[in-house]
Amino acid sequence: MSTKRKIEIFSAGCPVCEETVQMVKRLACPSCEVIVLNMHDLEVSTRAKELGIHSVPAVVIDGKLADCCAGRGPDEATLRAAGLGQPLG
Repeated sequence: MSTKRKIEIFSAGCPVCEETVQMVKRLACPSCEVIVLNMHDLEVSTRAKELGIHSVPAVVIDGKLADCCAGRGPDEATLRAAGLGQPLG
C-alpha cells in the first residue's frame, strides 16, 4: 500500500486553475503528493477524458475524480436550451 495519497490537479494554467492549485497545496498534508498536470499536454488531456473530466480545474484523489469536479462542462442539450443554434426573431 502506498504511503502517500496521490492528488492530481488537471489545469490549463488559467487564474482560476492557479487558485485551485494554491488551495489544494494549502490543504494538503505531509502524506499528500500533489501533482499539477497541464491539459495542453496530449497525454494529460487523454487521461482526463478517461477519468470523465469535462472542465478544469479538476482534482483527482487516488485515481478518483473528486465529486466537486464531476458532471460539469458544456453539454449540447443545455446549450440548445439557452438558445445556441436558434435564430433570433
